Amino acid sequence: MITFKSKAAQDLDVLKDFAVFVLGVVGKQLGERGVITHDELDHAIEKLEGAVAQAKQARAEHAGHFHEDEADHAHHEVPPSLAQRVAPFLTMLREAKAAEADVHWGF
Repeated sequence: MITFKSKAAQDLDVLKDFAVFVLGVVGKQLGERGVITHDELDHAIEKLEGAVAQAKQARAEHAGHFHEDEADHAHHEVPPSLAQRVAPFLTMLREAKAAEADVHWGF
């Protein structure tokens, strides 16, 4: 587990794989310690929102596809969307931005 912290938001505990993914989207790497400074928050929020928009577009395009033989098509559960998975992290970034606070981990 990785815990993201900010003076402006509640701590956010996430799985390591998710932390690696979300930090990669915003141009950071998961190290033992790290920080997204308040000066970097606009860029980080923009990158995450862009990734969410792309994922929504891809999901909408996939939803428009159909299978020729629906009788043989096994229905499956739809996994949580990227928007759902990153929402708590985006909320933290937005709250930190509003308070001009940093977001850090490993401290």
